[in-house]
Amino acid sequence: MCAAMNCCVASNNEVTRMKGSFVRTVRLNWILSAVLACFLFGTTGSVFAADDAISVADVKQGLDTVWVLIAAFLVFFMQAGFGMVEAGFIRAKNTCNILTKNFLDFCMASLGFLLIGYALMFGDGNSFIGFKSGWMLTGVEATSGGVPLYAFWLFQAAFCGAAATIVAGGMAERMNFKAYLIYSFLISAIIYPVIGHWVWGGGWLAKMGFGDFAGSTVVHTTGGVAALIGTMMLKPRLGKYGIDGKPKAIAGHSIPLASLGVFILWFGWFGFNAGSTLGITNKGFDIARVAINTNLAAALGGIGAMIAVWWRFGKPDLSMAMNGALAGLVGVTAPCAFVEPWAACLIGLSSGVIVVYGVELLDRLQIDDPVGAVPVHGMCGIWGTICVGIFGKEALGLANNGFIYGGNPTQLGIQMVGSVATVVFVLAGMGLVFKVIDLTVGLRVSRTEELRGLDIGEHGMESYSGFQIFS
Repeated sequence: MCAAMNCCVASNNEVTRMKGSFVRTVRLNWILSAVLACFLFGTTGSVFAADDAISVADVKQGLDTVWVLIAAFLVFFMQAGFGMVEAGFIRAKNTCNILTKNFLDFCMASLGFLLIGYALMFGDGNSFIGFKSGWMLTGVEATSGGVPLYAFWLFQAAFCGAAATIVAGGMAERMNFKAYLIYSFLISAIIYPVIGHWVWGGGWLAKMGFGDFAGSTVVHTTGGVAALIGTMMLKPRLGKYGIDGKPKAIAGHSIPLASLGVFILWFGWFGFNAGSTLGITNKGFDIARVAINTNLAAALGGIGAMIAVWWRFGKPDLSMAMNGALAGLVGVTAPCAFVEPWAACLIGLSSGVIVVYGVELLDRLQIDDPVGAVPVHGMCGIWGTICVGIFGKEALGLANNGFIYGGNPTQLGIQMVGSVATVVFVLAGMGLVFKVIDLTVGLRVSRTEELRGLDIGEHGMESYSGFQIFS
């Protein structure tokens, strides 16, 4: 019993010593923290007091730069999404070809936008084009839009690459690879930057008050209309339309791959739209509004397309629902900062319906668009641009209120003028580019190469080695 009591006493003493040690450790930590705080205040507080405005500005610019770079990385990641969507929606024998085009798109866009594109888009010039500065990023200010020039350039280059890669899907499974590389460089260096200058570079549309926050016109209408003229000149794939003119379904080889691509694009679109704030403005409220509008439009776009295709054909087609989500994203890209969430829902829902009937319209016209690039980006890009003039609010940064707020048609008219001008310019410019390419290197591969698959004919390799089937 005595031994037990002695053990208890020893145990209590040990607990007491541990408590005392813990209390001393806590006290020591508080003392060290207080000393460190005094040191930091003493060494840095005077700096802030001496030049508080500069310090705050530096911190803000740093945060804005990080935000823009993260957004640029997200937009770059969308290249993977585009590649997977397009690869999944086409046949296995052309998978390597379409992925190579998506890969080289960003390479050519980066080069073209560095050498020429940035100067045409953001350089000093006139209302139509920039030309006095910006060549190879020379003769321009070190900062642009409140962030370092290099960060701003990278963000804009990612947008340029997105516009270029849209065309790959519309002209898939039959376009000459050399011709595609030439096209990719030219749209990135000339066509896209000119339209960008009109809207974002202080050009004539910007002076009119045209609203395109993140690119329904500059990026998506440009890419979608270029895909339209390209696929019209390229003609349909072999076997796509019967003698009676009716379309025949050419199924894509991997819906799971396309699904993953759509999710990546949806994710990357948060950088695409929200990153276009070019900084953490208005205490983050602008970013939050853009982000929620982006998400709601995508969700309602998928629902709208699924309902439309289900009602039209009796089955809830997944591929069409996925294109509907992308259509909603495209549609809300221009108005995402200028509208309330309820309007984003309507824009997304209507865009999803448009894409279903857009695909049908192209088939009736025998325009073969394997992945739906024209309805998703072209038609819904135009619709999103018009929606700015319908649902946009002056209080949210637009030049004028949209039509539903008082019935003033001014902003709606401006949006229509900008959209029509973009369509006409791209049709003419890219029509000329494709015609010259066709007369020189040729737009389309041979019949034999198309039947065997472009993976073998263009690249000498198979996407799925040992599983290739030729027809």
